[in-house]
Amino acid sequence: MNFSLIFYIIGWSLNADAAFMLPPVLVSLIYGESIRALLLSALICLICGITLTCRRPANRYFTLKESYLTAALTWIILSLGGMLPFLLSGSITSPVNALFESVSGFTTTGASILADVEAVPHGILFWRSMTHWIGGMGVLVFLIAIIPLFGGSKMNLMKAESPGPSVTRILPTAKESAGVLYRIYIFMTLLQTVLLAAGGMPLFDALTITLGTAGTGGFGVLNDSCASYSIYAQIVITVFMILFSINFNTYFYLIRRKWKDAFSIEEVRWYLILIAAATGIIAFGIRERCASAGQAVQQAAFQVASIISSTGFSTADFATWPVLACEILIFLMLVGACSGSTGGGFKICRLLVLVKTLRRELLQYVYPGSIRPVRMDGKKASDTVVHSIHVFLGAYVMIFTASVLLISICDSPDFLTGFTAVAATLSNIGPGLGEVGPTGNFSGFSAFSRIVLIFDMLAGRLEFFPLLLLFSPAAWRRF
Repeated sequence: MNFSLIFYIIGWSLNADAAFMLPPVLVSLIYGESIRALLLSALICLICGITLTCRRPANRYFTLKESYLTAALTWIILSLGGMLPFLLSGSITSPVNALFESVSGFTTTGASILADVEAVPHGILFWRSMTHWIGGMGVLVFLIAIIPLFGGSKMNLMKAESPGPSVTRILPTAKESAGVLYRIYIFMTLLQTVLLAAGGMPLFDALTITLGTAGTGGFGVLNDSCASYSIYAQIVITVFMILFSINFNTYFYLIRRKWKDAFSIEEVRWYLILIAAATGIIAFGIRERCASAGQAVQQAAFQVASIISSTGFSTADFATWPVLACEILIFLMLVGACSGSTGGGFKICRLLVLVKTLRRELLQYVYPGSIRPVRMDGKKASDTVVHSIHVFLGAYVMIFTASVLLISICDSPDFLTGFTAVAATLSNIGPGLGEVGPTGNFSGFSAFSRIVLIFDMLAGRLEFFPLLLLFSPAAWRRF
């Protein structure tokens, strides 16, 4: 086990954590607020980071196992550092609650224990939203993009942190690939901020909402999330929630004018079809609750985009919508966004592979001698990929079931609240239904249940295996 390199990378993530706390310091100064909590938090992270990075490791090669362990440990330590501003500022006094808020931010979940976000200082709110932006693309991807840290095993780290069943290079090296992804990410972030500000939204709101949209996180700065913003702003947010939840390889192909490659991505096509179908059905169901058919479509599109992209913003209390609309939203909550995006959930590509595998098995009964490979984007999906998706589904179901049972034993919530609380955290969505709906929060759960949900948020963002590997004794053996 290459512990020296693991600690070295964790140290750099803490240094990055400290650096990312500086913009919130500037926001606090602009609003005349105390900067003590943010500066002290940054200093603690920096001291710990410098201590771990003062000596470069001699061996800079990583196995996939070590990459998975590093990803899990980095996200845990990053979240512990991220909770410091909440605690030191007094915005959140309970360590478990502060950790919950921090993990929810970095994992881009958006679940909150805060009942009145408008009472929180602007600098802390800005840090809260920045955790979404940091976690959206991934801190390890960020480090790979800007710092010459590692040897020839950067791709293993990207695989350990990036969502989806497979991660590929879009350029010859992992560093170049990570750099391109972050440039696209930054450009889209700036574009949305400009569009929101141009529509009359206050700059602070435009920045924080954009950070939450980019990371598909969903932390807002108003108690009603996005309901108070103009229709124009809601439409802009809807479009960008969808854009940030599409596989980023699509944008790379478009930039390189590889039109055929961009439009041949099957996952993206079905993702957009699913959004359109769900929007149409829900808009028809809520038409009588809205002033016009156009408003019904706009409200339905916003919530569909928010839930399937795993962002979690809201413009209405969708928990009061017709049963069919709520059922569709729960389905979208479980399905999630595209692989290779900042969105969470099971992922569209995995669902497509499972459907195609089921179809192949049915046809095997009709034509026993036929050979029918599962294909994605016209290419044969390897048996390894198909097997990994089946294993992922098994892990998903087992962790989901165990989590529901654990929080039910401790808190005894109603079924809808308990089920959707786990679905919202495991899929990194944010709001659920019942007591954790768009007008509620997660403060009603006990400390034990919040720890279970913290595990779910981390497991969902890292897609289970890096976090589960921490509990495997075999993973820590030297040989």
